[in-house]
Amino acid sequence: MDYISTRDTNLQAAKFTDILMSGLAPDGGLYLPAEYPDVSEDLASLRETLNTKGYAALVAEILKLYIDDIPHEDLEAIAERAYTAEAFGSEEIVSVDKFDERLYLGHISEGPTAAFKDMAMQLLGELFEYELTRRGAKLNILGATSGDTGSSAEYAMRGRDNINVFMLTPAGRMTPFQQAQMYSLDEENIYNIAIDGTFDDCQDIVKAVHGDAAFKAEYSIGAVNSINFARILAQVAYYFALYFRTVEDNETEISFAVPTGNFGNAYAGIVARLMGLPIDQIIIANNENDGLDKFFNTGYFHTKGLGGAQKTSSPSMDIVKPSNFERFIYDLLDGEPGRVADIFGEQLKEGGFNLSEDTKMLDIIPEFGIASGSSTHADRINQIRRAHEELDTLIDPHTADGVKVARDWLENIDTEIIVLETALPVKFSETITEAIGSFPATPVRFAGIEDGERHVVDMDNNAEDVKRFISEHAAEKEN
Repeated sequence: MDYISTRDTNLQAAKFTDILMSGLAPDGGLYLPAEYPDVSEDLASLRETLNTKGYAALVAEILKLYIDDIPHEDLEAIAERAYTAEAFGSEEIVSVDKFDERLYLGHISEGPTAAFKDMAMQLLGELFEYELTRRGAKLNILGATSGDTGSSAEYAMRGRDNINVFMLTPAGRMTPFQQAQMYSLDEENIYNIAIDGTFDDCQDIVKAVHGDAAFKAEYSIGAVNSINFARILAQVAYYFALYFRTVEDNETEISFAVPTGNFGNAYAGIVARLMGLPIDQIIIANNENDGLDKFFNTGYFHTKGLGGAQKTSSPSMDIVKPSNFERFIYDLLDGEPGRVADIFGEQLKEGGFNLSEDTKMLDIIPEFGIASGSSTHADRINQIRRAHEELDTLIDPHTADGVKVARDWLENIDTEIIVLETALPVKFSETITEAIGSFPATPVRFAGIEDGERHVVDMDNNAEDVKRFISEHAAEKEN
């Protein structure tokens, strides 16, 4: 399998381990596989793998379809190390429960940091460790987080001798629990940087640093955000697992409602559908930062005049410029890299783009199966309260966004819907308390997490300052 850039297919095709280590393509584009494998005739075999060998074995089978420069037996061992009952609380790793009439909850947030990001980060940590050891190399990871990616990455990478993590966070825009998960870590290879800005500002800095080819090469800068296609691959696997654990045959279609900010979780579902998994609709759920919902309804995506992402009670979705949207637009436009480069390299900087008159927009539903909707704070409170009082289930604010939008679509969709549970309620005490009047006891594994010392550096919204910080501390580790 070769990988190409969304912005220039004339670049030399790359192999998986190269894109794993580099994150962004040299031209600023995102890497994609040259083609998506069709597994529609192999669903029975993949189901049997999950049922008889477990989740890690299913992940390995998905990885083998996309990776030809790591031996298959090594991929199996990597997956086994990443997905353990110790890390995820059960042998199942992911599970699904009936939630309400025609609605299910897909539990993908039982990992070390109580967020679905663990599903990819635990695998990414093992892949990095494997390839860096094989190359005798070190990596300085630069990432950005709107709430959950950072802690998932840091817990997956902490203590690894050949990896440093520099994680940018939007100052004051995460919940106290989310901040504590990251800032309480006192590891020599973990550096938390609070940026005076939004998540989009943090993400722009990450892309700017990756765009400095000389700096990136000198300091071996890598990526853990979902600009790294390895993250998407890991997430594709749980769509298959949730489907197999909900549907008894391999033909019945089902839909997924996906709370999304950076579009990685949703894009993984689109990939699974393109591979032949019988998915009817991927239902995109936005919060008040609803640019994706507006695009899928109008063909117009804009950021001009928004002044950055609005701060909401589902903070991990407070994103205006979702990175993985570029991959989708590449697919939508049938791989027109010139147009993609113009749209994301030029038009987006000027405030947005308009595809409403592009005939390919008509193919969004039949080809990609996408529906969308948005949710407000009042909606989240209502759904959390309703789930607690009527269904005896506690859901977090992001999952509540997904439930709200899923309910909105029930009359227009014939299938049952799996709502992806993207985090556990323990991370959002203020909103949960507002919804149900109290907050359940904190699980033992998280007890006292908000009381510890904080390890974080405040910094202006400036890519040069971040580069200077990386160069100083990467040099310190070398010495």
